[in-house]
Amino acid sequence: MKLFVSEGNPHCLKVLAALEGAEFRCDVQFVNHEEKVVPFLSRPSLPALLFPNGQYLFSPNAICRYMFEVSGQECSEACDQWLEWETTELQPALLQALHMAVLRGKESEVPKVLAGPLSYLDQSLTKATTSYLTGDVVSVADLVVCAALHPILSASSLASGEQKSVRVWFDRVAASRGFVSASNKVLQGKGLQAMKSFMQSSQCRGATQPCNSGPTEGEEMERAVSQEEMEAAALNWHKGVNSAPAPTDRLHPILPQEGRRNILMTSALPYVNNVPHLGNIIGCVLSADVFSRYARLRGWNSLFVCGTDEYGTATENKAREEGLTPQQICDKYHAIHASIYEWFQIDFDFFGRTTTDKQTEIAQNIFWRLHKNGFLVEEMVEQLRCEKCQRFLADRFVEGTCPYCKYPDARGDQCDKCGRLINAVELKEPHCKVCGQTPVIRSSKHLFLDLPKLEAQLERWLDKSTCSGDWTANAKQITRSWLRDGLKPRCITRDLQWGTPVPHPDFKEKVFYVWFDAPIGYISITANYTDKWEQWWKNPDQVELYNFMAKDNVPFHSVVFPCSLLGAQDHYTLVNHLIATEYLNYEDTKFSKSRGVGVFGDMAKDTGIPSDVWRFYLLYVRPEGQDSAFSWADMALKNNSELLNNLGNFINRAGMFVSKFFDGCVPAMELLQEDKKLLAVVGWELQQYIQLLDKVKIRDGLKHILNISRHGNQYIQVNEPWKKIKGGDAERQRAGTVTGVSVNVACLLSVMLLPYMPAVSQTIRDQLNAPHSCVSAALRGTGAFARVLDPGHRIGTVSPLFQKLEVEQIEALKKRFGGQQPEDELPNEKMATPNAAGPQSAAALATPATEADPEKARQLTQAVAEQGEKVRAMKAQKADKTVVMAEVSKLLELKRLLALADGKSPEPAPVKGKK
Repeated sequence: MKLFVSEGNPHCLKVLAALEGAEFRCDVQFVNHEEKVVPFLSRPSLPALLFPNGQYLFSPNAICRYMFEVSGQECSEACDQWLEWETTELQPALLQALHMAVLRGKESEVPKVLAGPLSYLDQSLTKATTSYLTGDVVSVADLVVCAALHPILSASSLASGEQKSVRVWFDRVAASRGFVSASNKVLQGKGLQAMKSFMQSSQCRGATQPCNSGPTEGEEMERAVSQEEMEAAALNWHKGVNSAPAPTDRLHPILPQEGRRNILMTSALPYVNNVPHLGNIIGCVLSADVFSRYARLRGWNSLFVCGTDEYGTATENKAREEGLTPQQICDKYHAIHASIYEWFQIDFDFFGRTTTDKQTEIAQNIFWRLHKNGFLVEEMVEQLRCEKCQRFLADRFVEGTCPYCKYPDARGDQCDKCGRLINAVELKEPHCKVCGQTPVIRSSKHLFLDLPKLEAQLERWLDKSTCSGDWTANAKQITRSWLRDGLKPRCITRDLQWGTPVPHPDFKEKVFYVWFDAPIGYISITANYTDKWEQWWKNPDQVELYNFMAKDNVPFHSVVFPCSLLGAQDHYTLVNHLIATEYLNYEDTKFSKSRGVGVFGDMAKDTGIPSDVWRFYLLYVRPEGQDSAFSWADMALKNNSELLNNLGNFINRAGMFVSKFFDGCVPAMELLQEDKKLLAVVGWELQQYIQLLDKVKIRDGLKHILNISRHGNQYIQVNEPWKKIKGGDAERQRAGTVTGVSVNVACLLSVMLLPYMPAVSQTIRDQLNAPHSCVSAALRGTGAFARVLDPGHRIGTVSPLFQKLEVEQIEALKKRFGGQQPEDELPNEKMATPNAAGPQSAAALATPATEADPEKARQLTQAVAEQGEKVRAMKAQKADKTVVMAEVSKLLELKRLLALADGKSPEPAPVKGKK
């Protein structure tokens, strides 16, 4: 056997370390990292292990595992789990960290990029009773993970001292047999700089991905396709889908069915007291909606419920601010939320609320069962009370300095910076968020959920659920961090008025704490949907439960709520798959309603950008593995490049060729090798899409849709049907085949797009007059690309799907949602909201001004923007030049007046052609 490796390649460090550790014998040959060793791959792939029979193994972890097993060292299930974690969770973060450190010189960013994986590794090592990841000897998992981290942790400028268990483990493994030798051979003693050439070539091939982006154009290289794949793809194509059943309307109430996969989906209940921003929307309801729509396409029996979380101090405070009762606030904002989600096309099966009789009934029933089973304890609690407001302060209405990390804006229940749980009385320099006064400490008797008593049950359930279900890495990490130091009793009552009443006579003046009460809302909302709610919520053997949320909600869904249901001992359905996102920021800051920073749900509609484009971009930058940011410039770029020039261009061309060249009817198709190759490539992308979405990898799934349209555009470009249609019979036949194949690919894309962009998906199918059967057939089973639009099928009217986002439009939106200046920075008065009365004439605004006039400046800014839009529209329509110039003159005059209103001296406009 021969092992091919290269210098500067971090993956080669793994296999050389494993080679020594497993005492495996083979010939090692160093080659250039650009050398194509494996002949059937389209690009270089090292390391590679060549067997005597001519076969290759070229996955680094697979090579390492093979070496250990051949040497008689079995790989345990735990070992396989760590190898999978290294591939799926650690490697993406490492690639980004190395990209930052080696190519961009931003070494200070590396600890932040790797914080999640290192924290998870540290917690696992801290909790373990063994010296290494899977036992008391170095396993293949230790060598693989250690070698992957070696370039970072061995660099003194990047090594972090915060993860002590990681450092002890790393030093121990790195000192093991052959590791130092392997490191010297690969890195040549040059550290990170040894990898510069490798990283640069990998970047050119699309192997490294920018920090804050989803899939990028051109990142996928063409993959090799075998003859067997092409023939199988052609066979699937010819089968067609004419026999597939058409989708039926969903009949409510939807209930679990024997013999089917029954999926219950919830997204975190949004607080009713405010309008959700884009980060809230992508963090729960939009992500859940994509998976819900996908589940229906897969033919699973699914139910998607959500609703507004309406109890608690936040609602009381909002009511006081607006001069309404709490119930009126709930009614008002429930309607606002419902309207926003409807515009974003969030297709709930039922959208309810928590201020219902069912909520009271079910929450109190769970409470009494916990009480009866001995899982509640009474304790006197020291609380913060605001004497000015004459009330105890709920956790989220007191802020101060975190006692652990010194973050100055920690809340009374949790610090957003370090993630530690806090008792409000532990805060340093606390203050009431309502009036700003310093609260005092007072005592009150409360009920606690006895989490320590439930910890063993929880651990057993978690081990099963996290191993068998799809839990995101941050969900596992956050949950384990709670369990690491042992659970503590959790208070479930509050001294409030607006909430579910505690039925115990000794606590009749109290209500349930929102984080005990709110998750029960999933159950009560289902109970308001159907009387047979127990078929979903007390049926763990037949029902799979998916929870969608942002990472700050994880502990309440993975610890507190499951413990409540376990302690109730009523055979409740517990979460099988916990899907948590990181945070979405706005540009380079946080969303802030008070400062006018960021786009909130009720504002998106007013931008004029379709909801499907909003959905696409939010899903494109979905913060799956780390925080990401909404960017206006990036949104315009992705709209114009991916939607307009890639996806929309392909679908529009395919349909237009049918209309223009073949009188609106799909032509006959005779497949050649290159057509079969396209079918195989599209089929592979479809299978990847299904595998990813089955695992709720929503952002990654979108990449394969865009890849297919890229393949389609290239296929059309190479075959040039617009030229061949003018040739002889053979060339016209070729043009027909290319057109027929392309329009069928477009039809497949319409189905794959449905979870992401439902309105666009429907528009494409309407334009293609696609049969209903295509929706139910495309994603069933493992996925096979089959012909849907047969020769002779008549399509509908084809028109462009997307519009370009112009620079001026995006700049105006960025300015509009970028927040206002602080009052002390404004010239005279706080800026007013632009009125909607329409443009004013220059004459009406021409009052001379020698000093700044904010109101006039506001009006003129509006007039300049509208006149500019008018000029651009006239130019685009190629209006008469003299008419355009007259309007340009008006625009220049408005700009001159605006400069005056701003207190500036207007500069004369430069004359073209003269100095």
